[in-house]
Amino acid sequence: MEIKRAGSQPSRRGPEEWFTGTVRIDPLVDAPEPARVAAALVTFEPGARTAWHTHPLGQTLVVTAGCGRAQREGGPVEEIRPGDAVWFAPGEKHWHGAAPATAMSHVAIQEKHDGSPVDWMEKVSDAQYDGSGAG
Repeated sequence: MEIKRAGSQPSRRGPEEWFTGTVRIDPLVDAPEPARVAAALVTFEPGARTAWHTHPLGQTLVVTAGCGRAQREGGPVEEIRPGDAVWFAPGEKHWHGAAPATAMSHVAIQEKHDGSPVDWMEKVSDAQYDGSGAG
């Protein structure tokens, strides 16, 4: 058994190449092999969001605070709130983040495939974020 005490792992800022706006990532789990699971508490300031991305083995989000948005490629922008659990299938292109005027936090859980849990793509445009077009 291993216990990671609250505050024992430093927060880090979400890299600009993967996020728009201010995002904080607090690591929770990075299980050693042969396990593959990784999890983090991710906090998005209002309007902040991920770039488009996929996960080779899928991803679960559990919203813990605030109000957010999520979208899979080809689908509508969906509102997400505390207590919501969102599943993205393996390889499903998507993004997620905060609402325009409200911060949002979620626990992100995914598994690594060949050492990586995510494949990053292009940034989400303002038009895509607000649902007004492909932009």
